Amino acid sequence: MNRLLLFAGTTEGRELAEFLARSGIACEICVATEYGEQLLETVSPVHTVHAGRLTAEEMVRLMKEGKITHVVDATHPYATEVTQNIRAACETAGCVYLRLLREDSRGVPTREPDCVFVDSVAAAVEYLSHTEGNILAATGSKELGLYTRIPDYQERVFARVLSTAEAVCAAAALGFQGKQLISMQGPFGEELNYALLRQVDARYLVTKESGQVGGFPEKARAARRAGARLVVVGRPRQEEGYAAPELRRKLCELWKIAPRQTVSLIGIGMGAADNLTIEARRACEEADVLIGAERMLEAVRDLPTPKVARYLPEEIRAYLEAHPEYERAAVLLSGDVGFYSGAKKLLEHLENYPVRLYCGISSVAYLCAKLRCPWEDVFLTSVHGRSQNLVGAVRAHEKVFALVGRQESFHQLCRELLEYGLGHARLHVGCRLSYADERILSGSPEELLREEPGDLTAVLIENPKADAVVTHGIADEAFLRGEVPMTKSEVRSISLSRLRLTKDSIVYDVGAGTGSVSVEAALQAWAGKVYAIEKKPEAAKLILQNSRRFGTANLSVIEGTAPQAFADLPAPTHAFIGGSSGNLREILKTLLRKAPGVRVVVNAITLETVAETLECLRELPVRQEDIAVVSVGKAKQAGGLHLMMGQNPVYVISFVGRAEDSELHSEAREV
Repeated sequence: MNRLLLFAGTTEGRELAEFLARSGIACEICVATEYGEQLLETVSPVHTVHAGRLTAEEMVRLMKEGKITHVVDATHPYATEVTQNIRAACETAGCVYLRLLREDSRGVPTREPDCVFVDSVAAAVEYLSHTEGNILAATGSKELGLYTRIPDYQERVFARVLSTAEAVCAAAALGFQGKQLISMQGPFGEELNYALLRQVDARYLVTKESGQVGGFPEKARAARRAGARLVVVGRPRQEEGYAAPELRRKLCELWKIAPRQTVSLIGIGMGAADNLTIEARRACEEADVLIGAERMLEAVRDLPTPKVARYLPEEIRAYLEAHPEYERAAVLLSGDVGFYSGAKKLLEHLENYPVRLYCGISSVAYLCAKLRCPWEDVFLTSVHGRSQNLVGAVRAHEKVFALVGRQESFHQLCRELLEYGLGHARLHVGCRLSYADERILSGSPEELLREEPGDLTAVLIENPKADAVVTHGIADEAFLRGEVPMTKSEVRSISLSRLRLTKDSIVYDVGAGTGSVSVEAALQAWAGKVYAIEKKPEAAKLILQNSRRFGTANLSVIEGTAPQAFADLPAPTHAFIGGSSGNLREILKTLLRKAPGVRVVVNAITLETVAETLECLRELPVRQEDIAVVSVGKAKQAGGLHLMMGQNPVYVISFVGRAEDSELHSEAREV
């Protein structure tokens, strides 16, 4: 059975002890001081903690008596003598030696004139002996005696040491007392470092290059702000070993540990670091790993936490499964997690994980705030990576907000607004919102076609001439007709009522003629799609003209004969048959095969078509049959009188496919 001995002289060592305790793995832990013992006994009571420095022989004895199989060396990078003893003891006792390494810090100011690199504390003291001005020594108490070589050290040198009696007594014995002695437990943030430098009026800050966890970047930034020269004691020779996450993974494999991972889905706002809420920032700081697209990770690049570029849900799930050493994962998502966010699909892939969502500032809230515009009455949508009838939304609403994304998509939107008669709309496009180069452009579609907003765009569209009518009933005279047959308004209204369309319906209009039914269906199903199937070229052109006339960008004309014209189209939810060219039976069979639950409305003028339709109803798997004959009389003025002129009666026949027991459905499944 594996047994572990941990030398935990650093923050990483303590964090590893906590990880093992949470995973139910008890181990022997050695620390050099009573203070370290107190910390570990508080956070990891399952472990046995030994306080005090050990010789190599004492280490061997502890390993053998405890039947230790693996030893983790998490001592300080500068404790080279201790590391040598641990290595030697492992060789003697036959234990596997595992070195926990501090990650190299990033952003070391090697090219700055106010940064001096030396090989040792003694070299730093030699350099400082030929300077003037106060010195903040943050290299620990062990080599503090070297600073006494500096002339007037009791006035110039301010020593920062651990808050232990041993460290304080040692410093006091060297003459560091009163304001010259600062006793605190690190690591320290940038603000506290800066405040201490200003408090002691330091011209120099002496520190070891202790990596991200040791707080080196915070010291470097604070020194630059305070105008203090940074004196850096270079790191000891390069070691072989494992970074903290790698070592955790190694231990998970050895001890068969499967820790319970929790996942935070964090909305980061537009993308700039300042957009993060305080809660979201705290969640990022507490995470063991940060996952997201490259642009999302830029918002937290200052954090030392490991960062992994992934954005597809299945990739994120696979990464978490492959890395159990990360107990707290944070996935960074743009904007707000509830507004066209990747959080929706991620939740489906992470159903077995404890997940917490952190809301962010959405692009709609941000842009509208910049425009001083309330957004409680704004229609919200997105065409970023999805197909939407944005023109239809603009036609129907006074204010529409849309995530657009790429510059070409924005230009395409402007062209469509012009094409469908909405050139009077006013657009406000937000470019790279929240970043230093943020721009907000306003103008008409024609004006903004000449602009280059870039690929991170969101737009607010104002249409003062929005059409709020939501029912059918367009007058026949409003359509361009020519010599093409058209379903008259009264019959059209009844037929559309029988179709029972929803806003996202997929509609086939077979034998579309002028496209009057197609246009009205597209206006009702503005978030869906209408396919006008028409075999006559002159009629197909007329449908396109009427589509432009009424701004139905979600209407597509399919020139061809049904049912062959259905081949490449998506399955319909609804179908209207105004003309079948003698192919009614095949049309209905194909519709039911393609979409077994489709709702169909047939208009029949001749008795032969009525008879054929009734025969199909008997043979095909349908239900909810409804048959009505509509006879309409329209008034016509003759002199001072109004005469009622009768139109041909029209049979309106509606039904729904019976999907659950359809033989045609079975054929479709086999195909």
